[in-house]
Amino acid sequence: MITDANVKKALSVMYGMLQETWRQLDHLSGGTDPGEKSLNDLLNLYRHAPKMEGRAVNQPLEVGIQAPEFALKDAGGKPVRLSDYKGSTVLLVFYPLDWSPGCSQQLDLYQSEIAEFEKRNVKLIGISIDSIYSHGAWSAARNISFPLLADFNPKGEVAGKYKVYRDKDGFSERALYIVDKDGIIRHGYISPYLHHIPDLYDLFNILDALRKPVITV
Repeated sequence: MITDANVKKALSVMYGMLQETWRQLDHLSGGTDPGEKSLNDLLNLYRHAPKMEGRAVNQPLEVGIQAPEFALKDAGGKPVRLSDYKGSTVLLVFYPLDWSPGCSQQLDLYQSEIAEFEKRNVKLIGISIDSIYSHGAWSAARNISFPLLADFNPKGEVAGKYKVYRDKDGFSERALYIVDKDGIIRHGYISPYLHHIPDLYDLFNILDALRKPVITV
């Protein structure tokens, strides 16, 4: 159940805009009543959106350094800091934009496998340049349970700290960072192309390998 008033308002505004768009299109084409459209139509809009393409323009931060601290608001407006997760392994998921095709597929995939992340004691955090209202509507529509943080103002500041901000595009690379319980970066990855979704099973293998104790002689 959606309880946050701001999320409800954002969803209502978006749904109203969508209904008006459908009304205009149906009027021009002699189609059916826009009231017959369903939430599934809204959820599947990403399938018809233009694909995000382009080569990566950045290189990830090096492994072994302290992950940059940040404080960003979640969909409910609550500040979330990386240091809040000290003692836990964190997967930072930088992605270009809410509602886009690749991002919808990627975060849907992570949500569907959330039990596998929990089994490995991994906390997921999504980060993009979208507003808290976009995050609230998108996470509610797609039933995403992990926090989505708004790198909105100053725009892309945290993405810049993590060397994944695309200045010419105004959004981030599709990138992953694994941060250990002490706040150290243990893995960094930037997709070679914006539309490329990192392989989930490769990610699980990396997480499993990092959990193994290091044997010293």
